[in-house]
Parts: sequence; C-alpha cells; structure tokens
Amino acid sequence: MLKEFKEFAMKGNLVDIAVGFVMGAAFKQVVTSFTGGIVSPLIGLIFKADFKDVKWVIKEGVANAEGAVEGEVAVLIGEFATNVIDFIIVAFVMFMIVKGINKMKKKEELAPEAPAGPSQEELLAEIRDLLKK
Repeated sequence: MLKEFKEFAMKGNLVDIAVGFVMGAAFKQVVTSFTGGIVSPLIGLIFKADFKDVKWVIKEGVANAEGAVEGEVAVLIGEFATNVIDFIIVAFVMFMIVKGINKMKKKEELAPEAPAGPSQEELLAEIRDLLKK
C-alpha cells in the first residue's frame, strides 16, 4: 500500500498541481499586498478615507463602554471592491500564463518535421540518370 501511495504521489501531474497551488497562493499574497498597499490608498485619496474602510451604513450602531461600536449594520463596499480587484488581477495573470503555455504547445505541434529522404522512385531515377551518363 505504501508503494502504491508513493507511485501516486510522485506522478508528474500531481506534483505539478501541488507546485501550481503553492505558487498561486504566494501570488495571491503579492496581489493582496499590491491592492492593499498601493491601489487602495490611491483610490482612498478620492474618498478622503482608507478605501477598504468605505462602507454604506444601513443602521447606526451604539458605542459601548469600551468604545467599540455594537449593533451597526453596514455594507462593506470598500472591502468587497478590493477583493474584486484582487480577483481580476489574479484571473488576468492566470489567463496570460495559460495563453502563453498554449501558444508554446502550438509551436511544438507545428514544428517542422525532419525532411524525409528521397522516395524510392526518385532514387531509382537518379541511378538511371547516372547510368545513362
């Protein structure tokens, strides 16, 4: 059973998927820090507030003794928009990677084959022509 599991785990596709998953998670972190640290502050200049904190308050909350707001009902527009921007960036980059891979595969498929040697009839015709001389 251990041998079968080792064969399964070491198959090329499974290892490729694992590497892709880890790289995708790391790339997601990079995109999140990009939108949170660069895009959101720039958009926040327009709203005169941190973009992630932009929200539509439906019901005002009440501050408790510790100063925390309780009972507030709000739609977190900024956080949702930031996550949508993250998704669009990740999806676009993944699209470009898949497009590049597919383009490379097509080039491999269309690679010219080694020219075949002369056919048997062509060789016989050459021999005949040489014998005539």
